[in-house]
Amino acid sequence: MPIISKMTESDLDQVAEIASLSFARPWSRQGFADALPMDNAYFLVARKDKMVVGYGGLSMALDEGEIVSIAVKPDYKRQGIADKLIGQLLEAGRRSGVSRFFLEVRVTNAAAIRLYEKHGFGICGIRKNYYTEIHEDAYVMHCIDEE
Repeated sequence: MPIISKMTESDLDQVAEIASLSFARPWSRQGFADALPMDNAYFLVARKDKMVVGYGGLSMALDEGEIVSIAVKPDYKRQGIADKLIGQLLEAGRRSGVSRFFLEVRVTNAAAIRLYEKHGFGICGIRKNYYTEIHEDAYVMHCIDEE
């Protein structure tokens, strides 16, 4: 299993590469660099043999958090890496006072939807043509901690 740790400046080249392999509209290296020092952002990487094989990011405002990006290198998918990243992002958000989490996911990404459902997310809406580059809708999913 990979080691999960906070993303650092030295991870950015590998993270940007994973993003470019994973998304039609990936975050740029500079986008990650700009987000890293923000107090309301929390980014993690998953490492195997000192190589970054996945990452995830959470943006927080008051009691709300949004999983802004999560991706795993193609050769490392289906190994529980995204599951571990999501779990740790949610836990970090909860420690920071977040009780409501949101994300967008392609409506055809059944594997990701199942993974998010496993973590308590449910579909609460749809954004038409959210992914304009690939002409695909997104589900808006949310997870609310009941206390």
